Amino acid sequence: MLPDDSGTIARIGPERVRASARGFTLLEIVVALAIAGLALVGLFRAGSGGVLAADAAGHVNEAIQRAQSHLAEIGRIAAITPGETDGDDGGGYHWRVRARPLAAWRIGSGAAAATVTLLEVEIAISWKAGGGHRSVVLSSRRLS
Repeated sequence: MLPDDSGTIARIGPERVRASARGFTLLEIVVALAIAGLALVGLFRAGSGGVLAADAAGHVNEAIQRAQSHLAEIGRIAAITPGETDGDDGGGYHWRVRARPLAAWRIGSGAAAATVTLLEVEIAISWKAGGGHRSVVLSSRRLS
């Protein structure tokens, strides 16, 4: 192969190929596509992880609101009694209320005497997520 004055390479035979007309080889194209595919997989995983995290945050936020609602309701309808109760809260959420006495005081004397009890009230909201159980627990102290 010998270059001539016009910038082409002369070969033995009827073909002539310009030196500036080279392209990518098939191997280079396959490697570039493999790298692009790996990058897209990484971006997809990052995006789906963000969606899952947003969904989990939404469940936690809803559970906190449900627990606050249950905590606000305690003692308004009926007196708080020590013990534990639970139930279904709808939407896949389950609630549990636990009240236990911390201290008691006797106020007054004679027939007008009354006992005031300080209770620790704990509200737990749980739900199924990602093959396991998650929960939110709020605690407060109330007089009864």
